[in-house]
Amino acid sequence: MFKILIIDDDIAVQILLKRMLEKEGYEVIAVSNGKYGIEQAMIFPPAMIICDWMMPGLTGIDVCRYIKNSPYLSTTFFILLTSLGSTADRVKGLDAGADDFITKPIENNELRARVRAGLRLHQLSQDLQNQKQLLEKELAEAADYVMSLLPMPMTSPLDIDFRFIPSRQLGGDCFDYYWLDSEYLAIYLLDTAGHGLRATLLSISVFNLLRARALKGLNYYQPSEVLKALNETFPMNDQNDKYFTIWYGVYHLPQRKLTYASAGHPPAILVPEDRNYHPVIHKLRTPGMPIGMFLEANYTDSTCEVEKNSSLYIFSDGAYEITKADGEIWGLDTFVQTLINVSKTPNYQLEQIVKILIHSHSQPSFEDDLSILKIQFY
Repeated sequence: MFKILIIDDDIAVQILLKRMLEKEGYEVIAVSNGKYGIEQAMIFPPAMIICDWMMPGLTGIDVCRYIKNSPYLSTTFFILLTSLGSTADRVKGLDAGADDFITKPIENNELRARVRAGLRLHQLSQDLQNQKQLLEKELAEAADYVMSLLPMPMTSPLDIDFRFIPSRQLGGDCFDYYWLDSEYLAIYLLDTAGHGLRATLLSISVFNLLRARALKGLNYYQPSEVLKALNETFPMNDQNDKYFTIWYGVYHLPQRKLTYASAGHPPAILVPEDRNYHPVIHKLRTPGMPIGMFLEANYTDSTCEVEKNSSLYIFSDGAYEITKADGEIWGLDTFVQTLINVSKTPNYQLEQIVKILIHSHSQPSFEDDLSILKIQFY
């Protein structure tokens, strides 16, 4: 049974509406002012509110704004009762969030028809809201699953820390690091194009394939060969037109040598120990198209020697494509400068960088997954 709340300071109108609607089988509550009407709506959320426009204290416009701004009541269908017939007045009511109007004096057949139409729309809005909540729950569960797959932080012989902040829609970020043998450590981070479960499923498939080393005969010590094999295994035509970028590196512990290759991914940033407060950073990236985009794509390796006490940052574009309060985008250069500035702080932690990113963002949640790894070399 649908519940309808009537708010009107005219007792005669209350009685008239209550009788009409109860005959139609609705549960009706009637109150005489806007303040009490809002209280009743919060306690017993109605499917519909029929509210007089002109009332002492809170007007119908005031009540409508409050109801429509409440997430708890946003699907409630709101009808304004009015004797005002001008276009300007109706525009004012619509701007406040009113869904429909009934003009006084009230005509019985019109009232019944508008109530039926309004309740159909309320039910549709409620169904959409339930579907949205269900989808958000599934995305949250998928994000938890991705989190459960990620490796544990490492403290020896290297220090590896990370942060993974999924967006509301859940993107396709995933990363891993593991020892190929006692001397070689593989590290990678990938970012699938798009959002939602399809993007996540592709990233998890790649993650499981690499962790299990399921591509037989592949030299996992050679980053360019790994990217080439992934490109052949995951053509976008077979993955719902999904492709992904990736940065993949292999670190040789005894020689302190890092071999890496990338496929359309942001560069990893190597920050040496800051001795003079002017560190010379290295952007580690090689040419290469995103994985799955072109079957004939080629990938190349590059190497660098890692100095003692250097820090390596590997991240997705969600770490720097951040919308600030003024509408501007952070950008890669600003993000890199932030890494440099924070590295000047003694004993700084990755959490300091993440707090800066969160503080700079203008929205409560990120538009894209934010993934960042920090590898401290001793």
